[in-house]
Amino acid sequence: MNNWVLIIYCGFITFLTRFLMIALLKKEMFNDRVREILAFVPAAIFPAIIFPAILLNDSGVIQITENPKIIASIIAMLVGIMSRNILATIFSGLVSYWLIIYIF
Repeated sequence: MNNWVLIIYCGFITFLTRFLMIALLKKEMFNDRVREILAFVPAAIFPAIIFPAILLNDSGVIQITENPKIIASIIAMLVGIMSRNILATIFSGLVSYWLIIYIF
């Protein structure tokens, strides 16, 4: 099978599995307690995605010392808390990460 056909097929199947869950479930099916619990899902998932990207190196080992990602993420977090602007947070994190890499 051609690689592109396989990639498109896998993307289509992935889209359908996610879309059908959203399209078939009606908001009226959830009571207030379930909606309250589901409101915490993004806050629980976000650290699980971000922290490995910051703390793990290319071989999958936790790298705390000499890790420019930690310093850049702290700078981005401070800018985000003070400015409440997502673009300023992203920009400050990227620029500080690139500067730290360039300097060291």
